[in-house]
Formats: sequence, structure tokens, C-alpha cells
Amino acid sequence: MNRIDSKFAELKTKNEKALIAFITAGDPNLEDTESFFHSLEETGADLIELGIPFSDPSADGPVIQRSSERALRAETNLESVLELVEKIRIRSQTPIILMGYYNPVLQFGVEKFCIRAAQAGVDGLIVVDLPPEESDELALPAAKQGLHFIYLLTPTADDSRIQKVKSKASGFIYFVSVTGITGSKLPDEKNIKNQILKIKKNIPLPLCVGFGIQSAEQAKLFSSFSDGVVVGSALVSIIEENNSVLACQKLRGKIREIKSSLSLLLRQEA
Repeated sequence: MNRIDSKFAELKTKNEKALIAFITAGDPNLEDTESFFHSLEETGADLIELGIPFSDPSADGPVIQRSSERALRAETNLESVLELVEKIRIRSQTPIILMGYYNPVLQFGVEKFCIRAAQAGVDGLIVVDLPPEESDELALPAAKQGLHFIYLLTPTADDSRIQKVKSKASGFIYFVSVTGITGSKLPDEKNIKNQILKIKKNIPLPLCVGFGIQSAEQAKLFSSFSDGVVVGSALVSIIEENNSVLACQKLRGKIREIKSSLSLLLRQEA
């Protein structure tokens, strides 16, 4: 079974919400990314997204754009990201999702990439600039290798879009809480809740909320009507503002804080 499926099944059995952490691979270098990864999983991250650095990250806000710039200056590329996943897999079974844009995958070679990613230990892909209408050229080869292709849905998605994603989605649904770039503004609780409940009626997969989740309070709020949350910019900011040792310490503290808020939510619901 794909590690993403196993993790969500485990969380459901334990009646827990998923905490998904995002960091950019190679920010500020691949050695530190490996340390950050293990700090995140050891303190409560259930799944971890590794961003593939890209020179034109159009869906990302300034914080993650700068992380891509740092990673590219450190000469991080798609092959080195896959080698990093191989190193992580020596001691970790935490689900790993690669998140990025299609151009680096196309340059690498689609079939070659899917085979290499599966062999390295990747579990899923999020490619933000491949909508369901255009995703088959990557999603189908990925599925052949056992990789989930995870689709994004937004607060403005209509019934037609939801049905298109339903017909193709696997793993989980990534609900984008804002209509802009990552970390750009606070999510609108009412709109998000209504749309999430509508999607969950139509698509029988876990649904997690991302883009704009900065605090434990927001994580608790949005996980109350979803299956989990994705935290990205808040973690990348810690990496940007601290040296690697201090960043590890602060990442651990942030994940513990958010995980604790999710546990508190479940105790209050019980």
C-alpha cells in the first residue's frame, strides 16, 4: 500500500487529523533539508512535502519564492532532490510528496522521472501548474509506478471542476484556502467550510487545507471541518531567519505546537 494511504488509514483509526509540513528541498542546502525533515517527522509531522526549487514559482508567495532562490543557488536540481529522498528513506517511512511545477519534470523526462521517484521512495506528486485537463501525460505514468497524483481545489471550484478532480484524484485532496499565492492572506473560514463540506460529499478521499495556515489556532480551526492541514510558509520562514541548528530547534517547537492544537481539538470533540 502507498505510504500516503497507510498514513491516512492509521490516522482515521486513531481519530487524528493529519499535519502535513512543507519545506523546500535544498534550502539552504540538501544536508540541512535532511536534518529539517527528520526534525519535522520526529515532532509530529504525519506527511512531508518537499518543494522542488523552480525559477518561476508562480503559485508561491515571497517566502517560498526566496526559498527556491536559495536552493537553486545551492545548485539543487531534480536529480539531487531524488537522491535526497533516497537518503531519507534509509531511516524514514514518513510519506513524502514532491511539490513543484511541470517544467523540471518535463526536462528530466516524464517516464524516467516517475520510475526514479518511485525507486527513491516518493509517494505522491503535486504539480501546481497541471490542471486535471492536462495532467494525464504525467499522472498516468505516475500511477503506473504507484505514485499518487494529488490535485488542488480552491474556494471558487464549481461542480464541473469538482467532478473532474473526482474522476482523477488519488491520495488526498489539497484544498487551497486562498485564491492567491501561498501565505498571501488569511483564509476566509466561512467560505472554506462551506466549500470543503461540498467537496467531501462528492469525493471520498481525505481533504487537507493549505496555503495560509500560519498558526496553531488556524490549524485547529481549519482541521475542525477537514482531515488535516498543510503548513508551509510558516516553516520556511523559520529556515530563512535562523541558522540550521536554531532552525531545527524552532521547527520542532512549531510542529509540537500545531500538533498539540490538533490533539486539543479532538479532546474537545470527544
